[in-house]
Amino acid sequence: MKKLIVLFLWVAAVLQVQAAKVDTVSVFSERMEKDVKVVFISPEKGTPQSTLYLLHGYSGNYSSWINLAPQMKDWVDKNQYLVVCPDGGFDSWYWDTESTNYFYETFITKELLPYAESKYGAPADRMHRGITGLSMGGHGALYLAFRHQDLFACAGSTSGGVDIRPFPNNWNMKKHLGEYRENVDVWDSHTVMELTHLIQPGSLKLFIDCGTEDFFFRVNEKLHEKLTYMNVPHHYQTMPGKHDGQYWSKSIDYQMAFFHQCFAAASTKK
Repeated sequence: MKKLIVLFLWVAAVLQVQAAKVDTVSVFSERMEKDVKVVFISPEKGTPQSTLYLLHGYSGNYSSWINLAPQMKDWVDKNQYLVVCPDGGFDSWYWDTESTNYFYETFITKELLPYAESKYGAPADRMHRGITGLSMGGHGALYLAFRHQDLFACAGSTSGGVDIRPFPNNWNMKKHLGEYRENVDVWDSHTVMELTHLIQPGSLKLFIDCGTEDFFFRVNEKLHEKLTYMNVPHHYQTMPGKHDGQYWSKSIDYQMAFFHQCFAAASTKK
């Protein structure tokens, strides 16, 4: 009997640790005139103190992150976050592009943020908002953060495609931007590597990581070098790993630790 009670208490403790609520919601985008699926991971008790927007990669969807890294539920419950995982389309790169009726930049920055904060009660200020993602989503997170520093105080990228120009024929990008050789200026304005001039001093806390065997490793190294040259403070981490789920399921823990520090510092300054 005692063994059963001990086992029950252990199971209850485990379940309590992973008791964060996971909701899949359809959020209507007026700009795209369609419903967009979004996963919200919120603490079981209490009001979220900060919000982390977590973007999936090319060919992924709103459920990618919760399937890849279920430990996020632990982080949410322990630290009182709201984690928001929007569907970013199969290949949107989180841009607004008229040619394909993709307006995921507008959706996230103007439609999803107010929805998430009104429905879940998280603070509606930039100091308690972060954004990160993997691969296409890593690019998207930095792209949106650089362009909307009034909305985000911290941003990250894991295995991000932070310079799209070395890959002009990959991942349907030319469907949105046209052929690279004919639209160089358009491609430049849609790649993170050419938006670093937008970063205001002291505006963004940044964490960038990439596996050393990743095909995006070199462009991440280049971004790190450029930010260093520009005296832009940032955390940069490399680890053994490829462009795959095995790497991301580990790297997200480092990303979450970074955002925990950012949010804790913001709360201290209140």
